[in-house]
Amino acid sequence: MTACAIEPEAASEGGPPESGCTITADGAYGARLALDGDSWYPERWTLDGPEPYAVPLPVSQPEEPGTQVQPMGDGRVLVCRPVAGRHVFCLLYPTGPGTGEVMIGAVECPDEDTRLRLLPPAPGGEKAYALAVGRHSSAVWQVVGGAFGPERVAEIPGRCSGGVWLDRTGRMLALDRELGDRTKAVVVDLGRAGEISPLLQIADDSDDRLLLADPDSGLLLIRSDAPSPGGGERLGWGVLGSTLPVRFPECLRLADCAVTPFAIQPGQVLTPENCGVALRIDGPVGSWVGLWRPDRRQVHHLAAPAGWLTGTGWWTRDGVLHLPYATAEVPCGVARMAVPSEETGDAPPAPAGDASPAGAEPSEPSEPSEPSEPDPPEPVAPRPVPLQQAPLGRLVTN
Repeated sequence: MTACAIEPEAASEGGPPESGCTITADGAYGARLALDGDSWYPERWTLDGPEPYAVPLPVSQPEEPGTQVQPMGDGRVLVCRPVAGRHVFCLLYPTGPGTGEVMIGAVECPDEDTRLRLLPPAPGGEKAYALAVGRHSSAVWQVVGGAFGPERVAEIPGRCSGGVWLDRTGRMLALDRELGDRTKAVVVDLGRAGEISPLLQIADDSDDRLLLADPDSGLLLIRSDAPSPGGGERLGWGVLGSTLPVRFPECLRLADCAVTPFAIQPGQVLTPENCGVALRIDGPVGSWVGLWRPDRRQVHHLAAPAGWLTGTGWWTRDGVLHLPYATAEVPCGVARMAVPSEETGDAPPAPAGDASPAGAEPSEPSEPSEPSEPDPPEPVAPRPVPLQQAPLGRLVTN
């Protein structure tokens, strides 16, 4: 399984991170800030068993809304708390009736303009990283898995955002770098002391951002203003290492709606165009789910389950999308969706609040995972091939 979610941003106006939940790369665990009355506390979701269940992890004091949480592969939850110009990191785990806490260390921000946030969960679940963005440069910190607490592993000129893992080893990290007046996606090789190389260069004067990537097939979801100069950004797709141009399908251009991909179906090694892609769609009637494949000309619009942890979900290899949700009746639930097998007309989307979890299929027990093969010594990470400028007038828009 693979999971992706909208990058967790700092809380605003007293609310939790926008994505609502963060899920490990293998879909085994999730973590979020939950609310008990007026108090926030971390909550871990176990997602790889017969039924999902949540474990509250409160500590002696309630968490601030700006606290960031992330699940680790062993079931512990990483917590990042802003405290007096620093970001303090600790790991929480259940201990019967209470919560155990292991302090890791802290990262000091050089000035009040520096912003630090956790990067998406790294493959493997043993390490965790954070991105500190300053006035003129950005730093990648390894905050879990190091020998002596948080360690700065890369320094990148320019202001960076985003954060997408390109491989299964947690070595190749893509970031959107703003340098001058343009934003381009670059690759940071954490196995080569943070060596930087270009990834997206669709046009010299375009802003090209990477939103999602699937390490199995190389499918990339991209947002760029290259295909419509002066007309705003569009959503497109390409394949890592391919010589074909980036494509910007018309079906992903929805009037008065914001379309954000949040999960890609794994396992389609030789057929990236067959990967299911889950879209979060925000429009005048609320938020709902779009299901799409690159080889199709149509997005299927489906109502999200009530209580959806918006922008969060993961695919199985056989093409079933899992969406976590929480309601008063079902505090920890998972709804399932699949891309329709035939091209049929779409019904008008319904607001998320009108969708009922009872209408979704219950989650099924996960199949036992096969034992993984040991990594070869000193693995050689593939070097991403930049998606360079392409003849935009002849773009395929299927």
